[in-house]
Amino acid sequence: MKWVYHASRLIFGGWWLFSGLMHFLWPHLQPLGDEKAAIDFTLAMMASGLFDWIKVIEVVLGITMLANRAMPLTLIALVPLNVVIVYWNFVLDTGWTEWIFGALSVVFNVVLAWPWRRYFWPICIWRGSPDYGTDLGLERP
Repeated sequence: MKWVYHASRLIFGGWWLFSGLMHFLWPHLQPLGDEKAAIDFTLAMMASGLFDWIKVIEVVLGITMLANRAMPLTLIALVPLNVVIVYWNFVLDTGWTEWIFGALSVVFNVVLAWPWRRYFWPICIWRGSPDYGTDLGLERP
């Protein structure tokens, strides 16, 4: 499993880094999609300026994945972006290539999250006790 994790981290991290940088270095290569809904969605994000921020986040997350640093935080930050990417690939711009990329996004997320699963269980507490103190809480209990 260790080599699958590292291979996935390097492939997915490189994919995200390239995708983010491509927007700034080679904007004419940015895929808009083939279906009208996908094209309209992508152009609307570009026109609003949101796409620039998404691409900056992609660069940062690509770097953290490649460096294997801050992985629990990286994985949490990946989720909302991947939800949109998977929706775009499965709903807005359908086809074999899109479905493969959408499925790979899900698979890479699962493979990357699995070794860090113990970091995520504590955030699933249904009814906990809040800490209203001013201490940062960096010490382990």
